[in-house]
Amino acid sequence: MKPTDIPRVQAYLRKLFANKEIHIDTPKKAGATVEVRVGDEFIGTLHRDDDEGEVSFAFQMVILEEDLPPAASPAPKR
Repeated sequence: MKPTDIPRVQAYLRKLFANKEIHIDTPKKAGATVEVRVGDEFIGTLHRDDDEGEVSFAFQMVILEEDLPPAASPAPKR
């Protein structure tokens, strides 16, 4: 990922989700994973794809089962 990509993608995500707490951290080592967080909470990774001059970015978010609220009980059948 190019250093100039990070602020642009961060601004886009903040606008898209109306959340100024979204941060994209610049990796400490070149080629390392680019992490996305909301506040202090890690929410996923960001990847850049350059295919024949067409650039795109993929945001991958992982949701752990343990972080979800309990499942609702199914409604009784009538």
